[in-house]
This record gives sequence, C-alpha cells and structure tokens, in this order.
Amino acid sequence: MTTSPQEEAQVQEQAQPQGHPQRWLILGVICLAQLTVLLDNTVLNVAIPSLTDELGASTADIQWMINAYSLVQSGLLLTAGSAADRYGRKKMLAAGLVLFGTGSLWAAFAQSSTQLIAARAGMGVGGALLMTTTLAVVVQIFDDTERVKAIGLWSTINSLGFAAGPLLGGFMLDHFWWGSIFLINIPVALIGLAAVIKLVPESKNPKGDRPDLLGALLSTIGMASVVYAIISGPEHGWTSAQVLVAAAVGVLVLGAFALWELHIPYPMLDMHFFRNQRFIGAVAGAILVAFGLGGSLFLLTQHLQFVLGYEPLEAGLRLAPLAVTVVALNLTGVGAKLHAKLGTPATIAAGMSLLAGGLVVIALLGGDDYNGMLAGLVIMGAGIAFAMPAMANAIMSAIPPEKAGVGAGINGTLAEFGNGLGVAVLGAVLNARFAALIPVAAASLPAALASAGSAGERARIMDAFSSGLETSQLVGAVAVLLGGLLAAELLRRAERADSAVTA
Repeated sequence: MTTSPQEEAQVQEQAQPQGHPQRWLILGVICLAQLTVLLDNTVLNVAIPSLTDELGASTADIQWMINAYSLVQSGLLLTAGSAADRYGRKKMLAAGLVLFGTGSLWAAFAQSSTQLIAARAGMGVGGALLMTTTLAVVVQIFDDTERVKAIGLWSTINSLGFAAGPLLGGFMLDHFWWGSIFLINIPVALIGLAAVIKLVPESKNPKGDRPDLLGALLSTIGMASVVYAIISGPEHGWTSAQVLVAAAVGVLVLGAFALWELHIPYPMLDMHFFRNQRFIGAVAGAILVAFGLGGSLFLLTQHLQFVLGYEPLEAGLRLAPLAVTVVALNLTGVGAKLHAKLGTPATIAAGMSLLAGGLVVIALLGGDDYNGMLAGLVIMGAGIAFAMPAMANAIMSAIPPEKAGVGAGINGTLAEFGNGLGVAVLGAVLNARFAALIPVAAASLPAALASAGSAGERARIMDAFSSGLETSQLVGAVAVLLGGLLAAELLRRAERADSAVTA
C-alpha cells in the first residue's frame, strides 16, 4: 500500500515536536535571565571586605546585605508564580527584569549599608518573578517530547550560577570597585527585556482566577519567617529566642495559609495537589536533592578552606568540577536520554544514588586529599544532572498547565527550603561531633584553633573537625539515598495507578 506525498508530509508534521517555533532561542534568553538571578545569590560573598571598608558595614549589615535578597526572593516565590498565572507570564517576566535591573543600578551606586540592603531587597522581588516565570514559560513553549531536555538545560543554570558567582565577583573586584558586581546585571537585563518583548509568547490561566490577596500575604510572611529562622540558626543558635520565634511564626502562618487555601473557591495553591502521589513523590525528592546539594556544599566549602587550606577563590575553583559535570551532561543531552530510556522513577533513583555515592566518596577519600574529593564531586554532579531535571519535570507534570507559574513557585520554594534544611541539619551534625571530640569550648574551628596551646592540640582539633565533616557527609548520604528511593517508589506507584485508570 502506497501513500501520497500529502499523507507523508502530514505524518512527518505529526512526528515533529509541536512546541513554539523559536523555543530554543527563547530558552537561551530565559537561561540568561535566570543566570543573572542565580549569580547574585553568591556574588556578594567575595565583596565583604570591600563593603566593610568602603561603606563601614558592620557584621549585622553584611548579613542583611546577603540575606535580604534570598529572604525576599524565597518569601515571594509562590505569590510571584500565582501572579504570573493570573496576569500573564510574559508580563511578569518583563516586570521581573525591570525590577531586577533597577535594583542592580541602585545597589551599584548605594552610598550606605541601608541603601544597599534596600536595593538587594528590591532585586529579590525581581528575582522571585524571574525564577517562577522562566520555568513556567519553558513548560508552555516545549511539548512533552522535548520538555525534559529543556528543563535539564534550565536546571543546568542553577549549578553554573553557583560555581560562577564567586569567580565572577572575584574577577570584577580585582579590576573594578565593588559596585561593578551589580552593574554587570544591567546590560543582561536590557537585552533580556528586549528579547522577551519580541520573542516570548504571552500565556496565562484561561479561567482568570481572582487574585488571592490574603493567601499571598500569608504565604509570603510564612515562607520568609521559616527561611529567616534557617538563615539565622547557625549564627544565633538553633535554640535562641530569635530563631525559635521566627520558626514558630512561620509554621503557624503557613498552617493558616493551608487552611485558608482549602476553604476558598480560587486558591493560590490548590492543597488537593498533596493528594497526588506523583506530586508528593516529586516534592519529597526535590527537597532531598536540595538538602544533599546545599548541605554538602556548605560542608565542602569549610573543608577546602579550613582543612585543606585554600583561599576562598581557590576553594570556589576546586568546587567547579561539580558544576562542570552537571553542565556537560545536560548540554550533551545525556540526562534527557537516560530519562527517556528509564522513565522518571528509575532516573530519580539513579540520580539520588549517585549523589549519595559522591558524598560517601568525599567522606571516605577526600579527608586530606583533593583527588578523592574531585572524584566525589564528579559523581555528585552526575547525580544532580540526572535527578534534578527529572524531579522538576515530575512536579510540573503533576500540576495543570494553567497553574504552571504556581508549579514553578513550588519548585523554587522547595529548593530554598531544602538548601536551608541541608545547611541546618548537616551543620548541626558537624558541630555536635566536633564538640564531642574536643575539650575546647569554642563556637567554631577558627576559635578553637586560636585557643589551642600547642601544635599537638591544634592537630587534635583539626582531626576532630575532619571527623565531624566525615560524619555529617555520611548522614547526608544516607538521608539522600533513602529519600530518593522513597520518592522514586511514590512516583512508580503513581504511574501504575494512572496506567490502571487509563487501561
């Protein structure tokens, strides 16, 4: 039986992806905007000495300069996602670029610590809009056949931003004044804005849900309070009144948010999502990927500087292989091919197992040898490259397309929460082990070393710290492995249930 040329053309057209015709160019624009937001999570750390000298910033001022950005951004993620669904993702993406660029300009020429803190908070508002709308737009312009690869490339920017932030900041400070680290955002924001206006198609919830103003207020206060407690814990102590009150306020307000969302006709976050096994599995996995990554990087930074003796920029360079591995595997499409072959549950299980394995390798082989740590970083990078895009795709697939902005907000919120939880839990394990092994009453390794009376005592303190690092990394590995297997099993059950319904 032969087919006509018209029928062959029709078959070929049906076989081709049905996404937006300029989807890959749009993805490049989105990734550029995303990279700028992520760079500003870490770029300020290397400028701390300059800010202390030139603005007369106190330790508390420096903490607020760094935290104002992440605090505002994480608190507004759900609200920003809901606004994108309600008013249009293209509009909110453009608004995010304008706010981020304006805040960067203000920050670059700030004349006092207070002005810089306020500018960083304004950048956090723009960052929240960009973090949610970029992923929502990716979901809208790519069809099912290419979405995993596109989300993989989008996820790659997270690793690239982490690695490049301190390096870019160090380079700029070697050649220019501290404000230059913010000025580099301006041309990116302008180019991104022009490209968004010209290329990105508008999309929003066709039902036109009414804005949930009280839900937005409750979610912002609740998330900001919880994140503030996590940020403040290492500095003020987990049992301090400041941390406990912030955590209690956050939990109570988020509880009120959940109750409110259950009893209104147009909720910002449909709490019935949490009855979906696929959604719950993806949520559990996303938190634990961020837990393992955030906690381990917090530990590794200290390991490289305090134990192996590297300067901050040298330490950043030696963490780069993790990001390079993620970038290489996603740019070459290895992660997407593995996902297509194994499916979501098995890909997540494989990725989380590799992430846990990398932590074990670093704990056992990287104590006083960078080569052992290098092997662990590469293994961790492979695990993140496989697990993170599959997890983000699972979350977005479990949420109706018209709620893509809220889905992106959930994904970003989970990443913030998991990162903070990893730092808190693994940092607490490290401190507990360190305190149990040395008789010196000190709050940190530098303080303990300063109080040491002999070379032998200093050596014992260093050994105790290394032992604490090893223990905390092994605890993180167990948590990541068990959590990854649980998430994969929940997703597998959800797939079986869906198959049974459609059969």
